[in-house]
Amino acid sequence: MHEMARLWHVVKRNKARTAGIAILALFAFFAVFATWIAPHDPWQFGRAFLSPSSTNLLGTNDVGQDIFSELLYGARISLTVGFAAGLLAVTLGTLIGLLAGFRKGFLDNLLMSVTDVFLVIPTLPLAILVSVYLGPSMWNIVMVIGLLGWPATTRVIRSQVLSVRESGYVESARALGAGDFWIMRHHVLPNVLPLVIAKFVLTVAMAMLMEASLSFLGLGDPIDKSWGMMLRYAFLRGGFVGGMWWWYVPPGLAIGLCILGLTLISYSIEERSDPRLKRALDR
Repeated sequence: MHEMARLWHVVKRNKARTAGIAILALFAFFAVFATWIAPHDPWQFGRAFLSPSSTNLLGTNDVGQDIFSELLYGARISLTVGFAAGLLAVTLGTLIGLLAGFRKGFLDNLLMSVTDVFLVIPTLPLAILVSVYLGPSMWNIVMVIGLLGWPATTRVIRSQVLSVRESGYVESARALGAGDFWIMRHHVLPNVLPLVIAKFVLTVAMAMLMEASLSFLGLGDPIDKSWGMMLRYAFLRGGFVGGMWWWYVPPGLAIGLCILGLTLISYSIEERSDPRLKRALDR
């Protein structure tokens, strides 16, 4: 609890990171309350290709759906995919990193060999192939991103665990008869938790960008309103060619702002979990 309080102090005292939290909170607010904020039903048809006006703040698309309402509802899908895929990837990466770093030996070599194989495979092409095989679905995209996004977390967590396992309090616990899993749960995991949180936030940003890429390529559910799907339809149905910036700029800007906010939050947490940055901050 004390370490989490120090993390919050680091985040709060830096205005750039506070801005990151504010950005993320704003889009989360839009996602939760989209039903009440959106002025129109985003699935309702109307007059096509209307320019921005007081009735339609960002105009309408090729079938007359209100783009501003689509943007609000799109926050739900994009954030849900990002956080769900990030949670899956970081959970897998943390568990594998803990086991590899703490047990060492044959298990460490085996797990890190598998990790190295996944690291050298181009993620996006593989994600495209798997998504094509599984079919267009939001939860398929979550599974694909989550199962392909864990290796980077594993590498970082393992290196931190290798350092923590040599600490005096770990050796004392082992000398008192504590088992490996008890030590990992009560001593190792709490010490790497700030790094896990930082990797989770950064993985959410990666997952949101990956979801937008897959949806833009037509691998997302066409019924879902996501920012990536909005960009796809704007590209396919004349938004880019027709210069209708109000159709493609807002979802692209929303993706960029969310990734910026998540990156700022992740960096602020890493300041506390990285020993070198920690010493610099404590001066």
